[in-house]
Amino acid sequence: MRYGHFDDEAKEYVITRPDTPLSWSNYLGSTEYGAIVTNNAGGYGFYRSGARGRFLRLRFNAVPMDQPGRYFYLRDRESADYWTASWQPVGKPLDDYESVCRHGTAYTVIASRYAGIATETTYFVPLGQAFEYWRLKVTNESDRPRRLSVFSFCEFTNQWNTYQDRVNLQYSLFIVRAGLTDDRLLRIAIQDHLTRDSEEGIEHDAANHTWMALVGADLVGYDTSREAFLGPYRAYRNPLVVERGRCTGSDAYGDNACGTLQADLALRPGESHELLVMLGIGDARSVGKRTVAEFGSLERASQELAKLKASWHAKLGSLVVDTPDEDLNHTINVWGPYNALIAYAWSRAASLVYNGERDGLGFRDSVQDVLGIVAAVPDDARARLELMLTGQVSTGGAMQVVRPFEHRPGHETPPAPEEYRSDDCLWFFNAIPAYVNETGDVAFYDKTLPYADRGEATVFGHLRRALEFNLERTGSHGLPCGLLADWNDCLRLGHRGESLFVGFQLRLGLSVYAGIAERLGRPEEAAWAIEQRTKLDAAIQAVAWDGDRFIWAIGEDGTVYGTRASEEGSIYLNTQTWSVISGAATPEQAERCMETVHERLATPYGLMLAAPPFVKTPIDVMRAVVFNPGIKENAGIFNHTQGWGVIAECLLGHGDRAHAYVRAAMPAAYNDRAEIRQIEPYVQGQTTYSTFSPRPGNTRTSWLTGAAPWAYFSATQYVLGLRPEIDGLRIDPCVPSAWDGFTATRRFRGKTLDIEVKNPDRVCRGVKTIALNGEPLPNNLVPADRLRDRNQVEVLMG
Repeated sequence: MRYGHFDDEAKEYVITRPDTPLSWSNYLGSTEYGAIVTNNAGGYGFYRSGARGRFLRLRFNAVPMDQPGRYFYLRDRESADYWTASWQPVGKPLDDYESVCRHGTAYTVIASRYAGIATETTYFVPLGQAFEYWRLKVTNESDRPRRLSVFSFCEFTNQWNTYQDRVNLQYSLFIVRAGLTDDRLLRIAIQDHLTRDSEEGIEHDAANHTWMALVGADLVGYDTSREAFLGPYRAYRNPLVVERGRCTGSDAYGDNACGTLQADLALRPGESHELLVMLGIGDARSVGKRTVAEFGSLERASQELAKLKASWHAKLGSLVVDTPDEDLNHTINVWGPYNALIAYAWSRAASLVYNGERDGLGFRDSVQDVLGIVAAVPDDARARLELMLTGQVSTGGAMQVVRPFEHRPGHETPPAPEEYRSDDCLWFFNAIPAYVNETGDVAFYDKTLPYADRGEATVFGHLRRALEFNLERTGSHGLPCGLLADWNDCLRLGHRGESLFVGFQLRLGLSVYAGIAERLGRPEEAAWAIEQRTKLDAAIQAVAWDGDRFIWAIGEDGTVYGTRASEEGSIYLNTQTWSVISGAATPEQAERCMETVHERLATPYGLMLAAPPFVKTPIDVMRAVVFNPGIKENAGIFNHTQGWGVIAECLLGHGDRAHAYVRAAMPAAYNDRAEIRQIEPYVQGQTTYSTFSPRPGNTRTSWLTGAAPWAYFSATQYVLGLRPEIDGLRIDPCVPSAWDGFTATRRFRGKTLDIEVKNPDRVCRGVKTIALNGEPLPNNLVPADRLRDRNQVEVLMG
C-alpha cells in the first residue's frame, strides 16, 4: 500500500494519506534546540538534552503514539463545527478531510482541506536559534464569507527532566505557573522563584522558562491551564474550549501547563490570512520579547525558512547520482544523507521511541555515525571525532556515553574494569581514516588530545592505545576478550570469554594502523602492527573456521558458539562479513562463508543477525533469548549490520548479490508496500522482524540507528565505488549486471567531479579505462593534485 511519494527536486517526502500505519516523523532544529514533528503534527521539543531539557510533553507508547503535539484547532463560528489543521487529533472522516504532509530537510509542511477551508502549516526552527515557528495560512475556498476561530495548542512539561515530569508527580505537579505578560506573550515558568534571566543551562534546581507568541492576528484569548483548555473527561480530540469557541484566560498554577492562543478570522470567498505562532526557550519578558521584536514577522519567517533550506540542501549536495535504481537515487540524493545527519546529531537520545534514557552520545554509535556525514560536513566530522577521542580513557577503553553539554576531558571518572566493552575504540579505525581520506588532513594524526580521565596523546597515540587495550585483554586462545559486550550487547561470554567479531575488528585496526604508520614515516610502528596481526591471524585460523563458516565466540568456560553443530545461533552474520572486511579470511573461506550467509541468513527483508533463534540458551550466555524469535538480536534483521553484508559482497565482486542486499533493507524499496515495514519509507529503522517471526518485514525504531551511516557508506563507497583515499578518489564500482552504467556528481576537497560510468559489457566489477578531463589515468585512482575546480571523469567498466 502506498501512502506517499518522493519529491527529490524539492528534497521532500510527500505523505498523501494521513492514516499511515505508524506515525511518520521528521526532525526540526539542531542539538541546541531540537524537535520532532509527525505527519499529524504530533511530537515534542527539547533543549540540548532529550532527557533533561524536554520542554514539550509526549506520552511514549500512547495511542496514538505521537500525541500531544503542535496543533491548530479551527472552529466555524456559525456552524460550531471544529477540526484541526492536521488530521489528528480531531480525526475527521477521511471521506471529508484531505491532508498532505511534506517532510523536508528540518521543516515540515502540513496542508489540509475541510468544509471549504484550506490550511497550510509550516513548522521549523531557524538556523542557530532557540525558538520555532508555526506558520499557518488559512484560505476560504467556499463561495461564502466564513468566520473562524483559530486556537493553538501544545502541552508543556512540568519539569524538563523527563523522569521528574512523568514519574515524580508529587513534586512536578506543583512547580509550574503560566500566564500572559504585559506584552501579550505567554510566559511558562518552572520553579519560578529560582528565576534567572537567561536561557542557558538545564540544571535540576533552577528555573526553566519557555514563551509563546502570536504574530499576524489579534490575540482575542488565551489559556495556559491544560485542564481548563481540555475540560474534565475530555481529550485532545474534543477540547472544551474549542467546542465552546472561546478561551477562558486560565493561568496555570501547578497541575499542567499548555500553550493556547486564540485568533478570530473573517474571510471572504477566496481570501487567505497568515499568522505565526512562535515558541522558544527563555523568559517571555526578556528573551521572548527580544526574539519577537527581531523575528516576529511573516517576511522574516520566509527569510529564515529559505536560509534553512539552503543550508541543508548544500549539505546534501556532496553527492548526487543517477542510477537505474530510482529507489537508490531517492536514498543517496536526499534521505540517506539526511537520515545519517540526524542520527549523527542526536545519536540515540530522542525520537518517538528513545525517550531520554540515553542522555548524550553513545560512544561506539557516535563514532560510527561519522561515516555517514563526513562528505557532507567534514569540519563537523573532525569536531565529533575530537570529542569522542577525548571520551577514550587512558587504558585505551572508553566511556559508554559522552555528554557534550558537560564533558570534562582529563577529569572524567573511567569505567570500572568490568564495565568496559570490547569494541568501543576499534570503531576509530573506520571513522578516523574516513575523515582523513575525505579531507586529506593527514596532520590530524599528530594532533594532541587529552584522554577522558588523565594524560594525553596524539590521535595516532590514541589509536595505538586502542589496539593495546584489546591486545592486553585476550583469552586463552589468543583472541580478544568480549568483556561486558562486543557490538552485540546480548552476548555474555564471561569477562575472559573471546569474541571473534572483535578479533576481526582488531585485525582491521592493526592493518589500518600499519598503513597510517607507513604514511607518517614510522616504519617501526608499522612493523609492530604487522607482527601483532600475524599472531592474531594464526590464532584465528587455529580455532575459528568451521568448514563453511566462522564461529561466533568462545566462552570463558571454553564453550564454542556459532558452530555447525550448534542447535541455536549456529551462524552469526557479523563474523562472516567481518572476516571478509578485515581480510582475515582466505579467498576460499571468504567465498564459502558468504555463501553460507546467503543460504542461511538472507531473507526478502534483509540479512538476519543469527539463526536459528535462541529459545533454550541460558540467559547468562545470550540475553537475546529475552526477545521473541525473529526480533532484534534473536534471529531478527538488525539493520545496522546490513551495510557490512553489502561491503563484503562488493569486496568479493558480487554486484548482483550486493545490490539485492541493498534493496532488501532499503526503506525506499518499500514505498509501494509500506504496510510491510510500517515505519517511514524514507528512513532506516533499527530492527526488522525476520521470517522466524509471524510478521516478517515489520520494522521498528526509526531514524536513530547505525543502519543510517552504514547503509549510506556501503552504497556510495562500495556499490558505486566512490571511495576517497589520501591521494585522491578511488573509483571501483561493484554494481548489478543489469546496469549499463550510472552518473554521479561528487564534491571532493572543494572540487567538483562529474563522473560518468559506462558498463556496456554488463560486468559487476572491474574498471577497464578511466580518464580525467580527457587524459587517461594509469589506474582507477583520480589524483587529488590533478583536479580542477570542475572535472569530467569517464569510466569504462569491463
